[in-house]
Formats: sequence, C-alpha cells, structure tokens
Amino acid sequence: MKISVCGKGGSGKSTVATLLADEALKRGYRVLVVDSDESNLGLFRMLGFDHPPVPLMELVGGKKVLRQKIGQPNILSETNIQAAQIPKGYLLQKDGLRMVAIGKILQSLEGCACPMGVLSREFLKKLDLAEDELAIVDMEAGIEHFGRGVETSIDSVLIVVEPPLESVNVGQKIHDLASGIGIKKVWAIMNKVPSEEIATRLKAELEKRLIEVVGCIYFDADIFASSIKGGIPSKGVAVQEIKEVMNSILSKAGMPTLI
Repeated sequence: MKISVCGKGGSGKSTVATLLADEALKRGYRVLVVDSDESNLGLFRMLGFDHPPVPLMELVGGKKVLRQKIGQPNILSETNIQAAQIPKGYLLQKDGLRMVAIGKILQSLEGCACPMGVLSREFLKKLDLAEDELAIVDMEAGIEHFGRGVETSIDSVLIVVEPPLESVNVGQKIHDLASGIGIKKVWAIMNKVPSEEIATRLKAELEKRLIEVVGCIYFDADIFASSIKGGIPSKGVAVQEIKEVMNSILSKAGMPTLI
C-alpha cells in the first residue's frame, strides 16, 4: 500500500510519517519512506539517518533535463520499480527502513517545483510493492501536488489535521480532491491536540464534513523536545497513540498485521 501523508504546512506531516514508519517496522513490514516535500530538509534526521539520500531527480540529470531523460534507460524508465533496484546512494537503508527523496529546492530563482511533482507521480506509479511492504509518502504542504497528479499514483490519503479551522479547511479540500479522483481510502488523523474536549470537538467537525477519522495524537512535549535536535523519541504518548492509528489503517485497508 502507498500512503500519501498530506496536510497544511506545520500540521506535523513529517512527524506522523515517521511515527507510522516506525510502527509499521515493529509490525514486521518493510517500509519505504518517500520524501516528496521539496522544501522540508529534515526528514532523514527524523528517520534516524545521518545524511540525506541523493535525490532521484539527479538520476535524470536535474530539473532542466527531466522531460528529455525520464524516458531514457535508467531505473526511472522501467515499467515497474522495486526498492532493491534503486542505486546505492539514492536509497538509504537501516533495519528494514528505506528512504528515497524526489528532490529539493536549494537556491533562489531555481524555478517552480513542477518537475519534482512529475517525477513523484511517475516514480510512485511504477513503484512495485510486495505484500509485506508499505510506502509512506511525505507530501509537500497544501494541495498543489493534486494539481500535478501525484495522488493518481497512490492507494490511500492520510490527512494530518490540527485544531485551527484553517487546518480543517485544508483537510476538507484535500479530502474532496482525493475523493474526486476516485481514491476510496481517505482518512484524517488529528495531531497536536491539547485536550480530550478539543479532540471531541475537532472529530465532530471533521465527521460533519464527512471526513473519516482514524485516530488522534495529543500534544506530546517529548516530540517537541526531540524536534530541537531533529529527531523523534522512541517512547512517549505519541508512540503509543500511533499504534491505534496503524491498527485502524491496516484494518480499513484490508492489510495484514504481520506480527
């Protein structure tokens, strides 16, 4: 299953993606995390790697020559792509966890990120997963990736929603766009929620908008303390809460638990 993790900027997409990846590993899955956010530079640290992977964009010679080279002989021109085929350096590996990155905006006047969206869409479309593999895709903030068609290459959408109304409104738009292209597995996870009262109100608001909620992660001071160093704690409230979220996702998707 390919899970797209979406939401408003600052909602905690990378944190949720990391927590999900760690929990999936504990359940016996092989996990590939795809960094499809061209502006967030710290996901590799959150996943426990000491350096980022070489962007897949470099396999096709960079943004300027993407259109000319994407069909030429290389891993990205294959009909189906398995993680084991990705060249060393472009794929980071550790204890069953693997990571690739599509590309990053590194300097001013570099141009739009549209070519990265094209590459994300094509890579995810060709990515061939075994039954015991999960791909967790950390998307860029907002909804522009829907305009580039990236979600046409994934199986499910997980929307990360914070209590502020603007985050709920962005979540609503993501839900509508995903449903509009025929994705059936669209869920929301509530994140950074300060109290049970607010969790109840937020869930009611989402359900009123016909957005199915698969779980809640309450405000976790350990997460914020770890974020100063760019990491995620191995224990704590959020680590326990993500278990129920994963239970719900696997059950609704008809995926085996594997443990």
